[in-house]
Amino acid sequence: MAGRSLRIRSSGGAGEFDCYLALPAGSAKTPAVVLASAVHGVNDDIRGIADEFASRGYIAAAPDLFWRTLPGPLPREDERAGQRSQPRLPVLKAGETDIADTLAMVRSLEQHNGRAATMGFYFGGPYAVIGPKRLGFDAGIGCHSTQMKDFLAEFDGLEKPVCLIWGDRDFAAPPDVLAAYTERAQRQPNLEVHVFPGVQHGYMMRENAQAWSPQTYEFSMGKALGILQSLR
Repeated sequence: MAGRSLRIRSSGGAGEFDCYLALPAGSAKTPAVVLASAVHGVNDDIRGIADEFASRGYIAAAPDLFWRTLPGPLPREDERAGQRSQPRLPVLKAGETDIADTLAMVRSLEQHNGRAATMGFYFGGPYAVIGPKRLGFDAGIGCHSTQMKDFLAEFDGLEKPVCLIWGDRDFAAPPDVLAAYTERAQRQPNLEVHVFPGVQHGYMMRENAQAWSPQTYEFSMGKALGILQSLR
């Protein structure tokens, strides 16, 4: 099931940005998931994940979070991809507007049932907690998320469900980060943390042949689909 690209007007008044939208067949009301991409942008991997959600009966949208400086997807070998996330915190902050604007677009769809999760990858991983904490999402999922040590405090007072998944060979999630989140999950019931042995950073991305892990991908999609099912 293929999606389509559309344009969303930024509420910040700076212009419009691209968003890939995949809709399920039929007209039944259903939850949505907004995908926050890695630094490579809304590439074939992200569009493929969106299409898979749509094939399972859910609305999926993936905004271009890098449209202000370097729009569009970039090949994995393009050295400019790493530049997109610098300076990291200001770029993430600007992206909050895009994620919120995408949620507003989703809510305008006749098929939407009013509930949504955000799912982040790599650079976009922190939106798994930012989304439900302050952008109006009902849940979050993070896959091989980076710089998450900066976001531990976001879980204070958060009651909505969040699921974070890493591999123990993820260079962007050192042992102290994994230990901190594992400990946090033990005392915060709405936080679920899974760490897979031998799995590397980027395990969700088929284009990353070295890191791609079919088993961990299926587990992560299963967790995301379970959260979306709970939002029906």
